[in-house]
Amino acid sequence: MTCKGICVRYKAQKPVGTGRYASGQRRCQICEIFIKWEGLWCPCCGYRLRTKPRNLKYKAKLRARVEADSIEAKAVADTQPEEIEVEVNPKTKSKSKTVKAKAAKSKVATKTKEKTPCKYCEKLFVYADKHEKNCKKNPDVEVVSAHENESIAIKA
Repeated sequence: MTCKGICVRYKAQKPVGTGRYASGQRRCQICEIFIKWEGLWCPCCGYRLRTKPRNLKYKAKLRARVEADSIEAKAVADTQPEEIEVEVNPKTKSKSKTVKAKAAKSKVATKTKEKTPCKYCEKLFVYADKHEKNCKKNPDVEVVSAHENESIAIKA
């Protein structure tokens, strides 16, 4: 596990305005270099790359930066209207089109399911009629005592 010089090809320049880890750079402790590499392991020496800072001060900066980015992304997503694009050609089966169709169906399915209260216990259920058949407070349902049907076997 020594530096072979391959990492120089992937050497990363210091970003302006953001931190190295926030911009996606990783550090190899063996090669002592920041590299632009997507894998977990150094392409040069095979050592595990660091993806987060070790210093408490820089950890806090990175955490604040990530939170700010997620809040900004959420605000942008909320302002843009959702466009559901469903185009499925029955003759041609394309993976991307079927994935879009499945995602659109799942979004629609979750929005249409509304919970209704049970007549007897007033709890909310998606399928209230199915629950009402077995509801404990339903007078039509016969509750069979478990003690009547049990037999105990005792070893001597």
